[in-house]
Amino acid sequence: MIRIVRTSTLTALHTSLTEAQTAASVAREEADQQRWASELATDSAIRAENALEKLQTTALQQAVDVAHLTGELEALRAQSLLDTEDRQALRTLLRVARKQASRAAYVYVLLHFGEVHSVHATWDAAEIAAEAEGAPRTGWTSLATLDDGTPTPASGVSWRIRQLPLGGAE
Repeated sequence: MIRIVRTSTLTALHTSLTEAQTAASVAREEADQQRWASELATDSAIRAENALEKLQTTALQQAVDVAHLTGELEALRAQSLLDTEDRQALRTLLRVARKQASRAAYVYVLLHFGEVHSVHATWDAAEIAAEAEGAPRTGWTSLATLDDGTPTPASGVSWRIRQLPLGGAE
């Protein structure tokens, strides 16, 4: 069967085909652009997720660091308070020692077998310290002598108290 088509119809069909091909080409370009934009958006989303994960990891690490530093700061503050208390106690002791030093003309040295064991402000304090270390409560003498009348050497006596002048007292 042979079909007869008019020239105007054929021209209209060619025009319509050209328009359809142009529209298809434009649609393909738009689809390519949309695909490219979609890929770009996907890549950007992936990069954003990676950056977010890194930021979250960094934030977590910084939170741990802050907690650690806060603990150190509190420990240092506590140490500073202790240091302040220690300095105050030392000032008080220094004041007391200066007051006592200005009044005392002598100190009493407690010797254990001739070696200095401790220094005390009073004879009684020296005796108490010796008794606390195990010395007998009675029998204290100023100087012991040997059978020939010579003084017993300090190393021969377990506990001895010697009175020593302070500064230029004597």
